Amino acid sequence: MIDPQESTLLEVIEREPILDRTLAWAAINSGTANIAGLEAIADSLADAFAALPGEISLVDPAPVEKVGSDGKARQIEAGRHLVLRVRPNASRRVLLTGHMDTVYSADHPFQTCDWIDAETLHGPGTADMKGGLSLMLSGLQAYERSDPALGYDVMINSDEETGSLSSSALITQLAQHKIAAFTYEPALPSGNMARARPGSGNFAAVIRGRSAHAGRNPQEGRNAIVAAADLAQQLYAARRDGLSVNPARIEGGAANNTVPDLAILHFNMRPRTPEDLAAGQALIDSAVANVTSEHDVAIHLSGSFARPPKPIASATDRLFSLVSQAGADLGETIGWEDTGGVCDGNNIAAHGVPVIDTMGACGGAIHSPDEFMMASSLVGRARLTALVMHRLERHGAGL
Repeated sequence: MIDPQESTLLEVIEREPILDRTLAWAAINSGTANIAGLEAIADSLADAFAALPGEISLVDPAPVEKVGSDGKARQIEAGRHLVLRVRPNASRRVLLTGHMDTVYSADHPFQTCDWIDAETLHGPGTADMKGGLSLMLSGLQAYERSDPALGYDVMINSDEETGSLSSSALITQLAQHKIAAFTYEPALPSGNMARARPGSGNFAAVIRGRSAHAGRNPQEGRNAIVAAADLAQQLYAARRDGLSVNPARIEGGAANNTVPDLAILHFNMRPRTPEDLAAGQALIDSAVANVTSEHDVAIHLSGSFARPPKPIASATDRLFSLVSQAGADLGETIGWEDTGGVCDGNNIAAHGVPVIDTMGACGGAIHSPDEFMMASSLVGRARLTALVMHRLERHGAGL
């Protein structure tokens, strides 16, 4: 149950400041490619999180390349990532992460918030995850009232929605020597949290054949479109339980009277376990070798399994037990279920850190114009953060 010290800690958490920040941040378009919007939200986040002790920095993104429709890789621009370090010399430290970017571009029609009912806020990024960032801050502010000794880092990146490619090295760095981690992806409308997650890999296979006249000498050509279609078929045919394969798009081609010499196959794979990931990589290598030989083409593969699978270890079970007990003491029953999605929790777990990655607001229909957040969850989830941090400091030595 909640003891008197914990009650004093939690009573300062109020709905209005959390909701006001959520509305203000949701009003700033911060689609992953909207660099100006990302700078604006980063500045606002830095001002807000300055209420916590510690040092805030905005970290430049690592270089990232993307294959264009011409088959050439070009560097893409990314926003800066916010890092706050609190008590960096503490013997026991925690990592809390979130993302400032959304899936809604600067010209997307979904730009404003409105109320579906008194407790359901419809708006871009409200659940995923500006509400989560706001309640994280309120939870940490409350925790700081307890004369705390636990150290922590907060990392809010600008490119989670596109795979955290420019922030993965930063996540790796910050995950080192942490006893636990919390990521503020939205919980389900029921309040349930994500348990195990598969991994995810995004790839682009650039296929170069040989052009020729489609009527006069087609036999001298090497059709890149046909090779790309064969590669897609071979990959898709090898899908199985534990390894999904999604050929998503083929670019390239030429005029109808020309054998096309360029095609680009974009595909995604989702392995459930590390063993499935190894099998997926072997499948890619085999299919690329087969198509290269059978069609006499050259294939250059870009991409990787940037999100490793997130299985559940015993330390993660213990961390969830602490979180679920705290939730129960706050009057909330929290379930735990496997999910098909991926997030920065995958990357953190890959470094052996137990992580609960759906500590954010409850909501749904994310990544769509119907996205909503349940405002009624804001105070409860902020209190959960404060209580879990407090108990992790005092009772979490077994993690």
